[in-house]
Amino acid sequence: VQLQASGGGLVQAGGSLRLSCVASGGTFRNYIMGWFRQAPGKVREFVVSISRNGNSAVYADALQGRSTISRDNAKNTVYLQMNSLKPEDTAVYYCAAARRSSVYYTLTSIEDYDYFGQGTQVTVSS
Repeated sequence: VQLQASGGGLVQAGGSLRLSCVASGGTFRNYIMGWFRQAPGKVREFVVSISRNGNSAVYADALQGRSTISRDNAKNTVYLQMNSLKPEDTAVYYCAAARRSSVYYTLTSIEDYDYFGQGTQVTVSS
C-alpha cells in the first residue's frame, strides 16, 4: 500500500493544522492507521493510532488533548487535526499502516507498522 501525506506547513504557536493521508494500492479498511513524527536529531516517535473501524484511538502524551485522529474508509483517508500547536511539535509527520485482522486494535510501536508514507513537514514558530 502507498501512503501520501499532506497538510503540513508553517504555523504560529497556538495555531492549528489538519494533516491528511491518502492510501492506495490496498483495502484501506483492513489497516490500522497511525501517525509518527521525527524532529531533527531525534528518533521517530509515535503520535496516534486509530483502529480499523475508527472507534478506537490512542494518543501519545505529547499531543493528548490537542489532537484528534479520524478516518474515512470510503475515501481511503486518515486525518490528524492538531490544535494549540507548540514549537516542540515541529517535525516531519509520517502516516503509517498496519494490516491486522481485528477491527478494534490500535498499535503504538513503530515496529508493528508495515508501511510508511513520505512525510509532511510541520513547523511551529514561537
